[in-house]
Formats: sequence, structure tokens, C-alpha cells
Amino acid sequence: MTLTYWILGLVTLSRLAELPIASANTRRLIAAGGHEVAPGHYPAIVALHIAWLGALWWLAPGRPVSLPLLAVFGVVEVARIWTVQSLGKRWTTRIIIVPGEALVRRGPYRFVNHPNYLVVIAEIALLPLVFGLWQVALVFSILNAILLTVRIRAENRALGR
Repeated sequence: MTLTYWILGLVTLSRLAELPIASANTRRLIAAGGHEVAPGHYPAIVALHIAWLGALWWLAPGRPVSLPLLAVFGVVEVARIWTVQSLGKRWTTRIIIVPGEALVRRGPYRFVNHPNYLVVIAEIALLPLVFGLWQVALVFSILNAILLTVRIRAENRALGR
């Protein structure tokens, strides 16, 4: 198995492993009185991420791997883990607001309001560049920017920012 397949396999498996965690956390937050905000854009976000991974699985095999960019991507993945762990049981892929809950201010949330979105921006741009696929990085970064604009505005409104 080539390095490309290992990279894509690990990224895909990590995303698949996150889904039941996000689902369980969503159920827990809703059971605690939370409610979902702006669910209308969520299917588009899911579709974007599936299409991004699909494009990489289709186009990356057989291409050279940039080890320096792969190392940077590894740092971004460490930031992803830090972000998710900082939110703990409040991390989900949806926007769930629990009235009366204080905002998380630990981990990367001490420094920026939306570190998870910064991680996603970096991932969507960097991983295609690891394989020299700048066109994939550009197209999906633009689409992601459009969706994140909608999502961050909705989340900020819901959080009273």
C-alpha cells in the first residue's frame, strides 16, 4: 500500500470515527435542553466534505507526496484533536445551543472564537496540496468559505456575538 493510500485512509477513518461521537454528543446536548440552530446548511457541509475526500481518493493516487506539507498537515491534525478535546462532550458537527451554558474558554478557545473552523480551512486547503492538487485545494476552499460564512454567522447569532 502506498503512502497516499495510508494518508487518505487515516483521514477517512478519522472522519468516520468522529461521526458516532458527534451524534452521541448531539443527542446528549439536546437531552440537556439544547436545540439545533440553522440546520439547513448542514447537508451542504456534509456533501462538501464527502466530495472533497472523494476527489482526493480519485485524483491523488499515483501523485507524489510532499513530505513538508504532510508534516504541516500533521500539525493541523494535532490542532484538530486539541480543539475537539477542549470542547469535550460539547463537540458536535452541528450547531447545538444549550441555554445557560457558558462558552468554552479553554484550549485554543482562549485565543480564537472558532478554532475548529480554522482547522477545517487548513485541512481542506492543505491535504490536496500534499499531493500537488492545487486546483482541488482552490475549488474546495472557495466552496468551504461560502459554507463557513453561512455557518459562522448563524453560530455567532445563536451565541449572541
